[in-house]
Amino acid sequence: MVILGIVLAAAAVAVGIGVIAGNSSSASIEIFGKHVPGVQTDGQVFAAGVLVAFVFLIGMALAFLTMGRAMRARREIRDLRDRHRESLSTLEMEKQQLQRELARARSTTGGPATTANDIPVAGVQRSNRDPVSSFFDRTE
Repeated sequence: MVILGIVLAAAAVAVGIGVIAGNSSSASIEIFGKHVPGVQTDGQVFAAGVLVAFVFLIGMALAFLTMGRAMRARREIRDLRDRHRESLSTLEMEKQQLQRELARARSTTGGPATTANDIPVAGVQRSNRDPVSSFFDRTE
């Protein structure tokens, strides 16, 4: 889109330069040696100039808006990468801290390592039954 905007602006500038360089009379328009048909009064010449200026402005606006959007997208991606790095480093630090605490807890108890099955859970009764299914263990 940036290229399209620049091409439109460049075309408008080229047409404007061609009109200025090729005109000797005030009520006709010649662009690069060719007469533009249908333009015979000063008002029509003015309208053609307004049209060329409008095309130039549209081209420049298109180029600037597209570049602005691309810059915002790049900035957002850079910010997201920074946040990701920060959160990753925070998680790494927390992991190291938890590993140190676990090693400290294991060294102070002096016993075997604690597993998830050894930790008591509130409201849960331990049994020696098969934990897969209790359907066949029902008694009526």
